[in-house]
Amino acid sequence: MELKTGNWIGIITGIVIMAVSLLFLGTRYFFFIMGVGFLSAAAPFVFAIINETNVSAEKEQMFLEFSRNLVESVKTGTPISKSIINVRNKPYGVLSENIRKLANQISLGVPLSAALQTFSKDVKNKTISRALTLIGQAERSGGEIGGILESVTEAVSTADKLKKERKASISTLVVQGYIIFLVFIVIILVLQFEILPMIVGIVPTGSSLSIGGLGTGAGAPINQTEIANSFLYLLLIQGFFSGLIIGKLSEGTIKPGIRHSFILMLMSFLISAGANVLFGK
Repeated sequence: MELKTGNWIGIITGIVIMAVSLLFLGTRYFFFIMGVGFLSAAAPFVFAIINETNVSAEKEQMFLEFSRNLVESVKTGTPISKSIINVRNKPYGVLSENIRKLANQISLGVPLSAALQTFSKDVKNKTISRALTLIGQAERSGGEIGGILESVTEAVSTADKLKKERKASISTLVVQGYIIFLVFIVIILVLQFEILPMIVGIVPTGSSLSIGGLGTGAGAPINQTEIANSFLYLLLIQGFFSGLIIGKLSEGTIKPGIRHSFILMLMSFLISAGANVLFGK
């Protein structure tokens, strides 16, 4: 991934915040400020992935509109090359520039198949690339291009419709996933601030206690900072993988799940670290 201005701003801001956190080393505020710095550095990258996912969806939607316009033009008897030139000035959102470039190449005499290959490389979308490959092969073979275009448009439309239907049908599970994770956070906080202190309080003096590998010697108090950090790590790991699963279920791929992972990890950090600052000892 190429680092842009926003990425560098996030990295520099994160480094500055993490440097400031060193002033609070040894206090309960250190880990909270350090985490804020890390999230500040990571946020631009996460937002870039989210934006890339949204742009990819818009590309597919605009290509569908472009294909429909071509079908209408070709069915009137206009050659596909001329049809592309005729529709190049229509609004196609993020694809407008790519379609104008495609039309300009055809106007300059570039073969349609070569122009379509360039268009495919510029767009960088698997669904669009497959459709363009079919159109290029149909044009080279001399087949009935109007019927091929209509079939390609129908296939892209069907794929888009299935994605939307899947996303709508799974939306309830996404909400349930967030609710379950919030309940999990509450359980962890109750365990940390209510149940564990009660257990420590009833352990007889001179006995030993070990919790999650955090052993204490005879009569030694449990290190509250280590326990708090362990629970926070647990929440962050759970949030990361829960987000990926939510993304996979709702949109069929892991990449959109990064957005859910970031949201759940941010919730985990803010709630857990904030609770430790307010209720920690």
